[in-house]
Order: sequence, then structure tokens, then C-alpha cells
Amino acid sequence: MSDLTLADWQQRAAELTIEGRAFINGEYVNALSGKTTVNINPANGQKLADIACCGPEDAEIAVKGARQAYRSGVWSKLAPAERKKVIVRWANLLETHQQDLALLESLDCGKPISDTLYVDSASAINTLRWNGEAVDKVYDEIAPTGPGELGLVTRMPLGVVVAIVPWNFPLATTAWKLGPALAVGNSVILKPASNTPLTALRIAGLAKEAGLPDGVLQVLPGPGGSLGEALAMHMDIDGQTFTGSTPVGKLLMEYSAKSNLKRTFLELGGKSPNIVFADADLDKAAKMAAMAIFYNQGETCTAGSRLLVEESIIDEFVAKVAEAAKAHMPGNPLDPSTVMGALIDKKQFDTVEYYVDVARKEGAELVCGGKAAQVVAGGYYYEPTIFKGVNNQMQVAQEEVFGPVLVAIPFKDEADAVAIANDSIYGLACGIWTNNLGRAHRVAAEIEAGSVWVNNYFGGDITVPFGGFKQSGNGRDKSLHAFDDYSELKSTWFDIS
Repeated sequence: MSDLTLADWQQRAAELTIEGRAFINGEYVNALSGKTTVNINPANGQKLADIACCGPEDAEIAVKGARQAYRSGVWSKLAPAERKKVIVRWANLLETHQQDLALLESLDCGKPISDTLYVDSASAINTLRWNGEAVDKVYDEIAPTGPGELGLVTRMPLGVVVAIVPWNFPLATTAWKLGPALAVGNSVILKPASNTPLTALRIAGLAKEAGLPDGVLQVLPGPGGSLGEALAMHMDIDGQTFTGSTPVGKLLMEYSAKSNLKRTFLELGGKSPNIVFADADLDKAAKMAAMAIFYNQGETCTAGSRLLVEESIIDEFVAKVAEAAKAHMPGNPLDPSTVMGALIDKKQFDTVEYYVDVARKEGAELVCGGKAAQVVAGGYYYEPTIFKGVNNQMQVAQEEVFGPVLVAIPFKDEADAVAIANDSIYGLACGIWTNNLGRAHRVAAEIEAGSVWVNNYFGGDITVPFGGFKQSGNGRDKSLHAFDDYSELKSTWFDIS
């Protein structure tokens, strides 16, 4: 798709026009207060743009406009086939502007340009296109009644939905939310993470260009505290969907209870186990174990951050993973050869440093990494870090680091592996590596997680649901099941005797 070099991307970045205003009722506008925040490039610490800092007063305008658009029926009552046309046109426009979107995402997040081009932006395009194509192929139901009655079960939009998305995969996650929410006919208020709003603002303009009516999509950049609370507590919002940390997810459920019991769907944190049995293809498993934790700088909710290894091979296998980790040393995010970029900001860098220090104090043995990487001045880079000599009760094995830190934990047998894997407040994902098909089925069935990957990691596509068990959340992104989060079921019973 692209033969651009580091110099090419740097030149494009220098020439890039960045939109920092909010998108409300079909127009780019400043925050009513006139306040802005500075958007920083994690790769070098330099300013990218001034971003509108929206507050509760902006939220009021956005909610009112979204409600008016919904009640007018200009989108909510449009035939699914007509909504499909708009969403597919929108996906096509994203594809036309894919390189610019990938560049914005890389600059905003510190992610490698190869990932934002071939993974993040490509995923967003596919997600929107798939949801658009799917919506006119989902049927309502007729109940099995006698000849004198007719029972209809119809799917209705929730109404006005707020989508709050994270900073680690802002473009892809935004598409996961907007695709199904808009496809079924809702109006959506999108609140991007305060430090990564750039692609959300850009695709809003493309949505209007595709024909999405004004007010159906609003984008409000701003702080999670004041703006996020105003949206989550608003009495005229019918549903909220959120991807992010478990503590914030709990807060949003509390806000729902204190306001109007708006439907709340959450995809939250994880401390995912990656289980390796002695009979696995160890070379393949080691390379994938490194990728499972170091991909996206470890800033991944499904990261395989707990490496559970059968005790008879743990030293051999950890050495293989450490060797594989050498291919994940951080580099300039705009270099197409870079596979690991910069951490999002100093706060996250300090969090990684904290947990590395905790692991040392708990007695874990450092295998590699454990220190900052010097890549680009002003950026936040950290070396791939592996600890062994870890038990599952250690703080570093129980708490989400959200960085490139892997802990290796030995297990004795299947039962022990399952017990350790499930000994977590989280239940988002799990990897299993074995050449024993029966064992793979047995262990997968016992794992308490929303996604289980056997002899792979991060497997799947838009056709299967994604979400967590336990404190990793509720509801599901992706697949036809995502439509359930953004719709109500109405039963209508007719006496036709």
C-alpha cells in the first residue's frame, strides 16, 4: 500500500493540517469557553495542535442536537438499506484518506506508522464497511402464534448514545462503537480520550461528506472529569459505551445509577494469561509471546502480560522469549521498520517504571529490559522487559501495567495452569499453546475470559464478538452481537381474530 520512507512520513507530518475544533451539529466549532488544550506528540514531546476543551455547556448543545436529529427521523427512521449506503460511503472516504489517518494516529499515540497504516486504519475501514453492509441483513422476528394473533419482535435504536473511547486504539475502537451504534439508527456523541482526539475529529468531517445528517454524530474533545461526567450523568442520554480502565468503568456505572439508568456497556482492563505447555511449538510460541506483550508498546487491554509456562521448560522458554524480544526494541514511530513506538505520555512512562520497581522489590528476577530506551529526544520509550521468578500473588502479576512488562510464572499441570490463569479480577483474554487437541479444548473450556486463542494470540476478526468476563466488563464489541448493545427489543401483540 505504501512505499513511503521515514523521511517521507516526516515531510508529510510537517505539511499536515490538524483539525482541533469540536464537531457539533455538522460543523467544526470552538468550545463555548474558548478554552483549548495542547496536544502532544508522545514520540518527541512536541506540540501537535491546540484542541478544543469542551465542557458541560458544550455537552448540553451536543445532546440537544443529537436528540433533535434522532426524533426527526432523518437517520433513525431511514431504511436500513439507506443507512448502509451512507456508512459504506463513509468507509470508502476513510480508505481514500487512509494515509493521513494513519499519520494522525501515529503522531497522536506514538504508535508505529506500519501499525496505524496496516492495522488501525485498515481495521476501522473494515469495521464501518462490515456494519454498514450487515444492518439490512438483520431480520426482526414473528412469534409462533395461532391464526388469531400476531406477535412481532422488533429491534429499535436506543436513541442518543455516548461513546467514550481510549487512547491506545482510538481509531479502531471508535469504529467498533460507531459502526453498530449508527447502523441501527442511533445518534451518537463521541468523546475521544483527551490526549488522542485527532482521528475522531477528522473522521467526523468525512461522515458529513458521506451524507450523515447533521447532529447524528457529535465529537467532543475534553477532559474525562468534567465533560465525561456531564455526559454520563445526563438525563437525556439513553446509553453509554466505554473502553478503558476498570476504575473509570465502575464510575460510569455509578453515574448511570445516579441519573437515568442509561444502558452501560464496558470493555475494561485485563491481566491476560498466555499459557505454554511443554508439548507446544516452542519457537513459534516464544515469538508470539513476545508479540502478545510488546505489541503496541504493551498498551493493550488484551496483552499477554502473564506468561504461564510449564515448569519443566520455563528457563528454556523464557530465554527464547527474551531472544524474541530483541526484535521489539523501540524505534521512531514514523520509521516503517519500527515495531514498537513510544508510550503515550510521561504518566504512563512513570507507571511502567513504578511496576518495574515493584517487581524488583518483590523479588522477581529481571531477564531483560527494565529501563528507558533512548530513541528520540523528548519521547517516552521503554525497553521490552521480562521478569521470571514470579508467583501469581505478586502485585506485578495481579495489576494491569499497560506497558511492555512481562512476568513469567511456572505451573505444574493443566489444573494448576487453569487455577493460576483464573486467579485474577480480570477475564478479558487468554492464549493457550499446546499440540494436544484434547488438552486445548479442556483448558479453553475452563478459562474465564471472553476471548481464548489456541496456538495464536490476538486471533479473530470482525465476525466474532469481543469483550470480557468479571471486572473486564460487559457487553460486546464487534460481530452482529454488538447490535444488541445499541438497540432495544419491542414486543407488539395483535389480536387479528
